[in-house]
Amino acid sequence: MAGSTFFLLVTFIFYSSCCIDFAAPATNPLPKFSALFCFGDSILDTGNNNYIKALFKSDYRPYGQDFPNGIPTGRFSNGRLIPDMLASVLEIKDTLPPFLQPNLSNEDLITGVNFASAGSGFDAKTNALTNAISFSRQIDLFKDYVARLKGVVGEEKAMQIINDAVIVVTGATDDYVFNIFDFPTRRFEFTPRQYGDFLLNNLQNITKELYSLGLRAMLVLGLPPVGFLPFQTSIRLANPFALRYSLEEQNEISADYNQKLIGTLSQLQQTLPGSKIVYTDVYEIIEDMVTSPQKYGFVETKDVCCGSGLLEQNPSCDPFTPPCQQPSKFLFWDRIHPTLAAYHYIFNSLVQNVLPKFL
Repeated sequence: MAGSTFFLLVTFIFYSSCCIDFAAPATNPLPKFSALFCFGDSILDTGNNNYIKALFKSDYRPYGQDFPNGIPTGRFSNGRLIPDMLASVLEIKDTLPPFLQPNLSNEDLITGVNFASAGSGFDAKTNALTNAISFSRQIDLFKDYVARLKGVVGEEKAMQIINDAVIVVTGATDDYVFNIFDFPTRRFEFTPRQYGDFLLNNLQNITKELYSLGLRAMLVLGLPPVGFLPFQTSIRLANPFALRYSLEEQNEISADYNQKLIGTLSQLQQTLPGSKIVYTDVYEIIEDMVTSPQKYGFVETKDVCCGSGLLEQNPSCDPFTPPCQQPSKFLFWDRIHPTLAAYHYIFNSLVQNVLPKFL
């Protein structure tokens, strides 16, 4: 079974990356889960923001140009995202639909859905600025989902599906960008590291509530090196508030947060019987892509594939600016999000280093 799963993963990566020579993941046996759920921000959002009046949208070209049929689905990249890749390699489904999608089938409900919303964070002030679906609202939507699932398969089967599912959680990037690094929203209340403690306390409460609802296997993403995001470079040209912390300091603060996150997740697992809560690093691999791009076939790690207009201050793609010809040569698709090529490398690292911890 492990061998066939590995073959499916290699085939999926080969064809969905248009024959890019990606490093193949290790042939580790993979855990089995009944369903997949995601909670978080734009790294995971597969289209929920299409259905709300949010600040960030990606339901237009060139977003999705390398998604099957070239459809802009509300994913913040040129193709599939980690939730889709994870659902596929775990043999759950090909893609993970957003919960707000109006035409969800019973099969969609049984195998899992996505609650993430671009612009969301662990801090309520972030959600107020972006009008994203807050974590508290995402959890309320999950409760609505559970009620619908019980109507489809019955209460006992529904709880079995939830108990045997895996979830992915991510946040904090938008929190730091909107409240500490680029704007002074929280600067008068917290130092950057105190703010990290504040966010982690909120994450603990989120995790405990998800656990109370029956979820046991949790995969939590750390911060990327925020100072490497192209948006953090460009916004400094127009926003004096963004000059308070250097790009190097932003990376140091991100790394410090991740170290505290590792400890927090370990403590949570000890206090929540039957849980498995695993930290997922994205910092080191993105840092390596920036410092050693040739290892990944990248020729550009600072500029982006899709432009954001004349002033380059918009984090999102400009629909009237043609994207680059070879997205696979770029680390970043827009000013915040990786390309499909970069996501494949991040995902391969997850398959090699994270999924085996659930066995």
